[in-house]
Amino acid sequence: QRCVVLRFLKSPPNQNKTSEEILHHLQNIVDFGKHVMKQFFGENYVHHGEIIQLPLDFVRQLCLKIQPERPESRCDKDMDTQSGYAMCLPNLTRLQTYRFVEPRPILCIEIKPKCGFLPFSSHVSQEIKHKVCRYCMHQHLKVANGKWKRPSKYCPLDLFSGNKQRMHFALKSLLQEAQNNLKIFKNGELIYGCKDDQDCVSDWNELARHLKPFFFPSNGLVSGPHCTRTIVKELIHVITMTLLSSTDACRAGDMKTVPISQGRSYCEASAFNKELVRNGKHKLESSGLPRGCLLYKTLQAQMLDMLDIEGLYPLYSRVEQYLEEFPEERSTLQIDGPYNEAFYEKLLDLSTDDDGTVAFALTKVQQYRIAMTAKDCSIMIALSPCLQDECSEQRPVVLTSKSRFTFSVSVLDLDLKPYESIPHQYKLDGKIVNYYLKNVQAKDDPVISSLFKENEDCTLVLHKV
Repeated sequence: QRCVVLRFLKSPPNQNKTSEEILHHLQNIVDFGKHVMKQFFGENYVHHGEIIQLPLDFVRQLCLKIQPERPESRCDKDMDTQSGYAMCLPNLTRLQTYRFVEPRPILCIEIKPKCGFLPFSSHVSQEIKHKVCRYCMHQHLKVANGKWKRPSKYCPLDLFSGNKQRMHFALKSLLQEAQNNLKIFKNGELIYGCKDDQDCVSDWNELARHLKPFFFPSNGLVSGPHCTRTIVKELIHVITMTLLSSTDACRAGDMKTVPISQGRSYCEASAFNKELVRNGKHKLESSGLPRGCLLYKTLQAQMLDMLDIEGLYPLYSRVEQYLEEFPEERSTLQIDGPYNEAFYEKLLDLSTDDDGTVAFALTKVQQYRIAMTAKDCSIMIALSPCLQDECSEQRPVVLTSKSRFTFSVSVLDLDLKPYESIPHQYKLDGKIVNYYLKNVQAKDDPVISSLFKENEDCTLVLHKV
């Protein structure tokens, strides 16, 4: 009856952790959400949950019941059925302003926005990284590896631009090629988005059928392609408005992070940008995000990656070397927690002048882990239709042409990225960039050079006037 979700730890079959280790791990996740991510995103957006203990018999029955529902790609790990510990969290596909399941219909859109800026670090060795974003480059490698059938036209820099035209384009691209980055739920049930890696044919007509009662309740809209387009347009408008809304204040909103103007605000590979260039326009408008909105806060946290993985990797090696000599220092350095106020305070040192110390290196490593977490988080937007008189309460409301919604915006997937994953990130970065340079940019260049060749034959004739 209560709107809650149970979250269990999963681990590879041969890795048996003790109940104490599992409890400690879960406590770390809760503390990290409570003391660190809440400061970055704000009280209303982060739901850290609590740890509860359940009867083992119930946990085992639950495990058997959900096993057939799990995607094949996830079955390499087993759910913990030994400790009985789990995290109890609010169900974010529901409105967060209510404690219990409501009778009214609820729509929820989950978006994984990914990294919204281009690296501005001087440590970047390949110029292409200053021009094309990581997401757009990675798309090509993923298609080559068979993870997806087609590259998506979505570019995170368009979504984070704050420019409504660019944001609409980004969201439309996400709806066309949802991949792992967009899901839509109706009353908690997944109605749109990828269930597995490969099969992802977007059926907008089916989606429009689900959404019609939300956006056009009086049924005055005819069916057909025009109707589908209109409904999708309304959906995109609502998502944009909620993403730009501000419903919370937090400490990190006042953080002096790196000004976004340091890097360019658009990605050369973005389909939106290419369209502009094709039409002879080179100026990409970036309206900037309102300071209080969740996208702004997400971007601020992402930009704690000030050195890029190329600048960070030598610092990680410095910490590693120190730990080899003094392994007992690992807990003092708080690499595996505890994630408390003191841990958060250290993250606020934004200097980039390396003084050669382990302390400096460690601060940058921890900031990078936070940035990686923010680059991989999900934003949940829950919408519920409300009548004119209901909306007088102190609740945020968004309007469409025929209806109005109360909404709540939350952020999830905020587990701190593991310290041990940094070498993998370094290798992956090199792989993504090299593949893009070799297979995508190299193919694009001859087109440009042949355009110049055609123009060389032109003769300019001057007539006396």
